[in-house]
Amino acid sequence: MRRLASFAILMSVAAATTAELKLPMKPKSVRFAVIGDSGTGQPRQFETAREMMKVHETFPFEFVIMMGDNIYGGRTPGDYKRKFEEPYRPLLEAGVKFYASLGNHDDTNQRLYQPFHMDGKRYYSFKHGSAEFFALDSNYMDPAQLDWLTKALSESSATWKICYFHHPLYSHGRDHGPNIDLRKLVEPVFEKYGVSVVLSGHDHSYERLTPRNGIHYFVLGNSGQLRPHNLKPSSDTEKGFDSDQAFGLMEIAGNELYFEVVTRTGETADSGMLKAAGK
Repeated sequence: MRRLASFAILMSVAAATTAELKLPMKPKSVRFAVIGDSGTGQPRQFETAREMMKVHETFPFEFVIMMGDNIYGGRTPGDYKRKFEEPYRPLLEAGVKFYASLGNHDDTNQRLYQPFHMDGKRYYSFKHGSAEFFALDSNYMDPAQLDWLTKALSESSATWKICYFHHPLYSHGRDHGPNIDLRKLVEPVFEKYGVSVVLSGHDHSYERLTPRNGIHYFVLGNSGQLRPHNLKPSSDTEKGFDSDQAFGLMEIAGNELYFEVVTRTGETADSGMLKAAGK
């Protein structure tokens, strides 16, 4: 009955106008989506997932990266079903893969859950085309993880090195804000080894920050949870959005990365294009 009720929520949402995407859809580009703080199991998560499905019909992204807080408030098989499998079932059935990172509300056993593609690891990397993605566990940046990150980044020849994890290094969210201790540990490594993009969640809003030393920082923690009007923009906030749930879309074509943030109701909250550093 729970599954049927969840699908009823999904299918009963009034049809919204899907965003007219600004992404170029270039041949052989790498296309993916970004969600953060998603796993509530509440109606707005299902509505956001429904919009992702609609977008996928015109922008067939291959995979989704997850910024943590993937499953709130429970560890049972029913929690995984209601807060992940049911909302994203059509995407999963279409062959879209999800690559998770761990948030502070997540059980570390999530690394064993096959649909999260963590292969039993708290941190890991994977490649798609000219991009390499580094999923980190920002709950505990121990020396072993930092050593792994340094080695993995130094050995990567990817045009785009993209790191993602839960706690933001820069953020103007009222509830949490930046994790300065984490910043001190990892930012020098990011800068030394040419990381281009850093994506985080934790603050339940969207923010794109002014690039720092060639690195573009994004916070996207409102794909399920939302703190309305939680963002206090500053002079280094390029764009912010904190009035509804949202998800990100990205497309990599050569040395260009196009991005678009789409709201639960199909509106575009932000979009643009980045160039790989030194390219």
